[in-house]
Amino acid sequence: MREDRKLPSSNKQSNSERLIGEGRERFLAAMEEQLQRMDSLILELENAPNWQGAEQWYRIIHTMKGSAPIFGLVSIGKLADALLKEWEWTQNETASGLSQEEWSKQAAASVQNSGGALLQLRMEKDIHVRESQLSAQKEHGLKNGHLLENSRILLIDDDPVLRSYLVKRLELDGYIAEDAADVESAERLLHEHHYDLILLDLMMYPKSGYELFEFLQEDPTLKWLPLIVLSARDDVNDKISCLMLGASDYLTKPFRYEELAARIYSLLNRTKNFEQMAFRDPLTGVYNRRYFDHNIELELQRIERYPAPITLAFIDIDRFKSVNDTYGHAVGDLVLQGLSHLVQKRLRSTDVLARYGGEEFVLLLPNTTSEQAMRLISGILQHARMNPVAKSEGQTYSVTFSAGVAEWVPGTSISQWLRQADEAMYAAKQQGRNRIILAGEKLEEDKGAAEPPVVRKRVMIADDDDILRSIVSTRLAALPIDIAEVCNGEEAYRYLLQDSVDLCILDGVMPQMDGLTLLQKLKTEPAFQGNTMRILMLSGRKREDDVARGIELGADDYMSKPFSLVELEMRVRRLLELES
Repeated sequence: MREDRKLPSSNKQSNSERLIGEGRERFLAAMEEQLQRMDSLILELENAPNWQGAEQWYRIIHTMKGSAPIFGLVSIGKLADALLKEWEWTQNETASGLSQEEWSKQAAASVQNSGGALLQLRMEKDIHVRESQLSAQKEHGLKNGHLLENSRILLIDDDPVLRSYLVKRLELDGYIAEDAADVESAERLLHEHHYDLILLDLMMYPKSGYELFEFLQEDPTLKWLPLIVLSARDDVNDKISCLMLGASDYLTKPFRYEELAARIYSLLNRTKNFEQMAFRDPLTGVYNRRYFDHNIELELQRIERYPAPITLAFIDIDRFKSVNDTYGHAVGDLVLQGLSHLVQKRLRSTDVLARYGGEEFVLLLPNTTSEQAMRLISGILQHARMNPVAKSEGQTYSVTFSAGVAEWVPGTSISQWLRQADEAMYAAKQQGRNRIILAGEKLEEDKGAAEPPVVRKRVMIADDDDILRSIVSTRLAALPIDIAEVCNGEEAYRYLLQDSVDLCILDGVMPQMDGLTLLQKLKTEPAFQGNTMRILMLSGRKREDDVARGIELGADDYMSKPFSLVELEMRVRRLLELES
């Protein structure tokens, strides 16, 4: 007698998963034929309602509802169940007693109610097919990537079903997809994030897609953004209007996703290549002089329509030639990349940074006064002073820069404006480098000695939360202060014994030594007696005894996390006696 062999449970599970996977693939393949048949039946029932067509429709849906969940296709099963309920009346005995007119009226209503669910079925099928393809590629070690992966796409459409489907499909293709249900939400997202392409539905409520065109055209950072219109109107006048308004492409609904995907890929690929060749500096990745010259004209045209301040600045790396001569051009290139990155990450999306030539960069700051620009660039220069901008083979490299700032005055030509900023930058070089000069400031050449430099307050941020330190540092960067950061109590203790600080922003809970212990040690430290440093305590604990203990040990102020950054800046200004 043959003895049955039992498979290990892991093998049984593996075989079961394999069988379900194979069944899912066969089900999805058959589902395409079923959907085509259902489309035909819907059209037939819409034109001439008949019992035979309704019976075929019901049988297909009934089979789909029962089989889909077995293969893990739960969403398809739910949609099929909803359709089945819509047509359940055809199976009731009372249906046979309906007159032809009543039956036709009931069938017409069910046909109309089934259109949306049928479209969703096709969408869900497409998503599951794509997921199966990706799973198979992963199993065989094949890469699914393409050069445009992680491109950011904004989908604007008031149809929640279509939005959900397209977002899922785009994400499965490797894109970062976000969606908005109306124009106002889209405008907010466009201000908050950078996108590589927009998909726009024309017919929306309360604002139509047409209203977004004007918004995009008025913003020079968005007017060249690729845009594909998705519209249910196959109207040649609509197409012409959209293309004239700046649309890159126009696709009529309903469409196959594969066609949309091909248009997206082609448009992004063409745009990326064009931007890199035409508008970007190949070394640093920031904009080049050609783009800047074009953009500055657009900005001044915009200001003529909508008056607002605008400022530009020239930035030139100090003693850059000696960097190349001493360390070589490879290190010089790293320094250029590092400084451009340092500047770029502190700018708004509407600001423009361009490499103007060699080690010189130019900044265009819309809606910014010269005073605001001076504060911004001062914060950037201070960060450059305290942090290396490049690292190679274990060695770090730090640089400073000289900058000239000029605010545009109505009636000034572009060439005059550029010359003002350039001359101010040259003056900064003449006065000793590592500084910023505002155009129009007079050089005190007649004086035997230079004016004493403005004394900047020194602030130390001691917190083990890297993100919070960065946020606080960025918020305070525009103040006339020098900021140092440490990540634990021991490091803060050593720093305070060696360097004088006007204000310590101190976290109450840190590794190695908490804030209260640090204050206790400083209180008993002879070298720290008589120190005038102000202390602002931060803590996630809101216990009254912690507050009282901190004040007793010398804290001047106390804020509980989470806190308002605006309030934090106000308290820092008060403690340092800075003007608002």
